[in-house]
Amino acid sequence: MEKSEIIAVLRRELETVVAERRVAKENPAMNAARTALRQFQSQRMARTHADLLAKTETGPAARFFLSDLYGPYDLTERDANLERIIPSMERLLPAAALETVAEAVALDALSEKLDAGMACRLGESFTEVDYIDAYRKVGKRTDRERQLAHVESVGAALCELVRIPLVGSTLAMMRGPSRLAKLTELHSFLERGFKAFKGMKRPYDFVTTIIQRERAIMDAMYAGKKNPFATPAPVDHASIANA
Repeated sequence: MEKSEIIAVLRRELETVVAERRVAKENPAMNAARTALRQFQSQRMARTHADLLAKTETGPAARFFLSDLYGPYDLTERDANLERIIPSMERLLPAAALETVAEAVALDALSEKLDAGMACRLGESFTEVDYIDAYRKVGKRTDRERQLAHVESVGAALCELVRIPLVGSTLAMMRGPSRLAKLTELHSFLERGFKAFKGMKRPYDFVTTIIQRERAIMDAMYAGKKNPFATPAPVDHASIANA
């Protein structure tokens, strides 16, 4: 994809993210509900992928997924800065890095929409049973499938990024220019993702493991199973390099 096409996608998805977060910020009760929902989901994912978090090799990538791609934090300021510096991004960043950012923002935009519906239904205090019921009733399954597809795309983009010769040194050399262009946070995001994935021998296997488990949980929830979070997808752990 050409840089201009990537930037067009990035602008569109970012508008959605900013609009969704603005609505939440204007309603304290809604904001609190969304925060509670994100905390629940982040904690659940930490339990599901505890083995990946615990391994020396996959731990950094697992933490990157949980904190940078789907954490419980308020990212309004980051989004405002990102909107302002898109022209600098297009000029300074390689297409592969821009594509990684665009996929991450697309995931963010869809997650914000789905979370808004869930938060409206759940409020600030809810049980696991309440969450599962809301998950099935809010939004469409096709939206959840797209959400997983975006997670997979972000992971695949990072896998490709680490394969490109000299990207690591290029990112290191860009620290100064990125700071001058006020791209520091975005550059840090890319460097953290690059380092986390560069440290794995088989990064695609790591991404596959995440997707298989999350898809199994999604299937279990839609099937009405009583304890869907206890049924992760069967994974051949021999394919994930041991620490």
